[in-house]
Amino acid sequence: MDNILNLTLDELKLWMKDNNEGQFRAKQIMEWIYKKHTFEFEAMTNVSKSLIFKLKDNFYIGLPQVKEIYVSKNDDTKKILLELNDGNLIEAVLMKYKHGNSICVSTQVGCRMGCKFCASTLNGMVRNLSSGEIISEILIGEKILGERISNVVLMGSGEPFDNFDNVMKFIEVVNAEYSLNIGQRHITVSTCGLVPKIKEFADKNTQITLAISLHAFSDEKRKQIMPIANKYSIKEILDSCDYYINKTKRRVTFEYSLVKDVNDSKEDAKSLAGLLKNMLCHVNLIPVNEVVENSFKRSSKKTIDEFESILKSYGIEVTVRREMGTDINAACGQLRRSYIESQDK
Repeated sequence: MDNILNLTLDELKLWMKDNNEGQFRAKQIMEWIYKKHTFEFEAMTNVSKSLIFKLKDNFYIGLPQVKEIYVSKNDDTKKILLELNDGNLIEAVLMKYKHGNSICVSTQVGCRMGCKFCASTLNGMVRNLSSGEIISEILIGEKILGERISNVVLMGSGEPFDNFDNVMKFIEVVNAEYSLNIGQRHITVSTCGLVPKIKEFADKNTQITLAISLHAFSDEKRKQIMPIANKYSIKEILDSCDYYINKTKRRVTFEYSLVKDVNDSKEDAKSLAGLLKNMLCHVNLIPVNEVVENSFKRSSKKTIDEFESILKSYGIEVTVRREMGTDINAACGQLRRSYIESQDK
């Protein structure tokens, strides 16, 4: 049996045709799931019993089980630990903003990129998530909130471009009118810099925001914290970003995690500014989330403010990410790892 959330409308229409059912039924089923949040075929009241039997024989509606929900006392951020059908654990983070509800979703169980400041990579990658499993994180999030989620960030556990096909299918479905109808401009995809996939993504010519986890201005420094830097140089990454900008006419966001005494000096700021000053881009400064498995410490507020000021003095658009959920281990992979360790004791 297949998870029906893995199907696009066209795929479900084809299944209906092959099973001697009206193709219009496909949209009805999709709307029950995505518009009415109905997750049992029997509850779909305008669907015939014979079709319901066929659906139950061939599909299930694959929502993960909520294992834990942690609510921040500081800002109402909610971190959800989810168990997939095969027992694997993933995380999603719900954040409330003035402009609407946002969710940060995972795209893989674990991650194989090996970035030293990230907890999700500590145990390596287990497997990719299907498009339907990624969508199910949003459905669960809306169920928990009782409200619509209007913004999606693919920045949780995993490297989205290491799961490219499933991520692109997820985007197709989540953006569709019959589904959650989340606009492309309200979706952000973050990558550590898989150059061929950045170019392939650019060729899709979407309106989705591309975010690059940069975190250093030089290859030498980047290699110290991001193994992917041994495969793709910063020049190659910036060239692929130029390709994306020329294709889509959209700016690129560069994420820069500030680590005390590693990449947060005034010289680092000036060098980064020199690297990016002529590019259509925006820099998102991120006070690093401290992980017990490494020695990285977050920069002081004074250092962060100075770093921001230097970038602005070069005419670069920059923001400091609002810290959310710091009291509930809201960084990628922290909750999953701590839960697994607690079960092993």
